[in-house]
Amino acid sequence: MSFKVNLHGEMYNKMISQKNNDINTIFFKRCDVNAHLQEASSAVKIHMADDDKRRDDDEGGRNDNTVLLEPKQKLKRPSLYRVLLLNDDYTPMEFVIHVLERFFNKTHEEATEVMLHVHHRGVGECGVYTFEVAETKVTQVMNLAKEHQHPLQCVMEKK
Repeated sequence: MSFKVNLHGEMYNKMISQKNNDINTIFFKRCDVNAHLQEASSAVKIHMADDDKRRDDDEGGRNDNTVLLEPKQKLKRPSLYRVLLLNDDYTPMEFVIHVLERFFNKTHEEATEVMLHVHHRGVGECGVYTFEVAETKVTQVMNLAKEHQHPLQCVMEKK
């Protein structure tokens, strides 16, 4: 449902059909606009009513004080992905620590802890990110490992 609000503090109580639209706009009786907007602000977005401007322009007038309130779409949180380092027998421990510090913003102590976890258990979590960030970090690690001729493997999995 859309609400038409006049910013001069007046609202009207009548139904109006738009010329080339089947959409009806509901107008309300004169009331406190600020209270209405504050109440609605958490659940609606405000944008200029282009259809109303066009209709007003066609009728020879222009009403720049009109806004259209529409219900906001509920946003879904993005899926998260774990970035994992896999153990191998050839990549030096110092290189793994360097990778963790450079790409995952770990302190030297945190990087050493993750590196030892990877070394003893075969796999270690570097961080949890959205898909695009995780994909970028995996690519950066793999490129650096390849550049230095290390077989280090970095993968991502959905959390």
